[in-house]
Amino acid sequence: MANYTNGYNSLPHSHSTTPDPLGRESAQSGSGAIKVQPLLCSGHTRPVTHLQFSNLLDDGTYLLISACKDGNPMLRSWLGDWIGTFLGHKGAVWSSKISLDTSRAVTGSADFTAKIWDTNTGEALHTFAHNHIVRSVALNPQPTPQYLLTGGHEKKIRLFDLGRPDAEPLVLGSNPDGLSCEGNVRSLVWDEGSGGTMGVSAAEDGKVRWWDLRTLSQTAALDLGEPITSMELAHGGGTLSVTAGKKVHFLDILRQHPPVTVELPHPPTSASLHPFLRDRFVVGSTNDPWVRVYDLDSGQEKEVYKGHHGPVLCASYSPDGEVYASGSEDGTIRLWQTNPGKSYGLWQTQD
Repeated sequence: MANYTNGYNSLPHSHSTTPDPLGRESAQSGSGAIKVQPLLCSGHTRPVTHLQFSNLLDDGTYLLISACKDGNPMLRSWLGDWIGTFLGHKGAVWSSKISLDTSRAVTGSADFTAKIWDTNTGEALHTFAHNHIVRSVALNPQPTPQYLLTGGHEKKIRLFDLGRPDAEPLVLGSNPDGLSCEGNVRSLVWDEGSGGTMGVSAAEDGKVRWWDLRTLSQTAALDLGEPITSMELAHGGGTLSVTAGKKVHFLDILRQHPPVTVELPHPPTSASLHPFLRDRFVVGSTNDPWVRVYDLDSGQEKEVYKGHHGPVLCASYSPDGEVYASGSEDGTIRLWQTNPGKSYGLWQTQD
């Protein structure tokens, strides 16, 4: 994984990962208080809008990609160290995701485009033009992706064939007006466990929709009654975390189990479920700069940490569940340990 020559190599090293002394909080444990010190990942100059961890790689590590209103999505190692910056967008980037084999990245932007990137070189392989802001993107779950879903303010969900990037995309749905949803599309997920034939969308009309990507038809819908702000698929698949109003809804992507809904005292910006324990979730909030972890069964707050200097716009667990990342209005990313005091990555303790 090479540093991109079109990235920050010539700029000051303000893009490294450093301990954040301002982020320390005490977490209670059986042996007393433990100092929680997040790792600060700087480099962005505007609010961080979306975070996604890759799947675990063969060596046990992973990558982190971030979208930002500065228009410069960044790729980082599992330690939080900067790898490269994807340069080419001319507007805020709202969504960024990595392929299963981490060879490709995709971004959606306010410049009315989605872009496919080579993660080894930072090169933009193709740009897909739209007629309005692209709020969400999703690659099909194959080691080397072959298809791309996009959605945004046009209320259309498009399916692009990456093997024929200049061909006209297909539009999901059969509405007479040509729209896929009745509100702006906020999030798209491509299910990893259904042979790559099912997609899920979440829109500001309050509806989560399931799509058969072979027929482009809607197969099911769930009305949450409030505008949806985010939707993420837990690592390992199976469960969608959807935020709307002051609630987090956990949905079985196969719709075999009823939804689990947790109402919070604040409106969450995004939510991420722990990939293995499935007993807790991390959220951000528009009301304050705190990062919170809640118990799924009781809905009680388990942890709350202060470190950001603006609202937390996105949060996500790493694929091994050892870390969660938060992105803020303050333009920074912070990495937090799930088990403070444990030796992991740059957090090393002396026995």
